Amino acid sequence: MKIPIFQVDSFTSRRFKGNPAAVCPLGKWIGTPMMQKIAAENNLAETAFFVRETNGFHIRWFTPKTEVDLCGHATLAAAAVAFEKLDIKGNEIVFNSKSGLLKVRKEENLYVLDFPSDTIEEVTEEKEIVEAIGRKPEEIWKGREDHLLIYGSEVDILAIKPDFRKLTECTKRGVIVSAPGNNKDFVSRFFAPAAGIDEDYVTGSAHTTLIPYWSKRLNKTELSAMQISSREGSLNCKYLGDRVEIGGEVVFYLEGLVEF
Repeated sequence: MKIPIFQVDSFTSRRFKGNPAAVCPLGKWIGTPMMQKIAAENNLAETAFFVRETNGFHIRWFTPKTEVDLCGHATLAAAAVAFEKLDIKGNEIVFNSKSGLLKVRKEENLYVLDFPSDTIEEVTEEKEIVEAIGRKPEEIWKGREDHLLIYGSEVDILAIKPDFRKLTECTKRGVIVSAPGNNKDFVSRFFAPAAGIDEDYVTGSAHTTLIPYWSKRLNKTELSAMQISSREGSLNCKYLGDRVEIGGEVVFYLEGLVEF
C-alpha cells in the first residue's frame, strides 16, 4: 500500500521555522496501530490523517507516542494540503474530529482555524508542576487538559528550563507558560512530555486556552501572539466566546509516499 505524505511548516512564512507536521490524506481509514507506527516513524510532534466524507473530512492526529483529541498546527497543515494539493474548491473546509466540528478558512496567504474555546479556572497551588517547571508563576490556571502558568515578562518565559521527567509524572497532557510579549500581545511556550513531546514548537490547541485568558486580561478580542520556541511561530488570534480563531501561514517542505 502507498499513502501520500506531505510535511508542512505551520504558523510561519519561513521554511525551517514554525511547527512541522506530517499530513497523510487517505482514501479510507487504515488501522489505528498502523497510523501510530507511521507517526512514530515520522517522529514529528504530530501526524494528521484525514478521510473525505459527504460534508467535508474526518481528521485524526497522532504524536509519536499517542493519539490526541485536538491539534492546531497539524489541522492547519491538513487544510493547506487539501486546498493546495487536492484542489478543494471554496475557501472553507470542515473537519469532523474527536473535538467536534472544526473549520478552517483560507484568507489569501492565511489559514484560519475555528476551534472551541477552552474552559479555564484559576487554581491556588500546583506544587509538583511548579517544581517541574522550575520557576514560580504569578498565576496558575487549569483548562480541560493543560495547565497555564502566567509570568511577568518574555524574559521569564525564555529562561524556563523544565525537568521533563518530573513533568511527565504530574501532568495529563501539557503545561503552557505565558507572559506579555515585547512585540506581541502575549508570548508562550508549551511542554508536553507526557504526550511524547518535551517542547512543542508552535501549538494551536494551546491557544484555545491562551486566547480566553489574554482576551479578558487585555480587554480585547483580537490579539497577536508568538510561541517563542527554538523555531518560533506567529499566530493571529480572535476570541469569539465559545469559539476562538487562530490564523497562521504555512510553508510546504516535503512530498512523498509512505509504503507498507
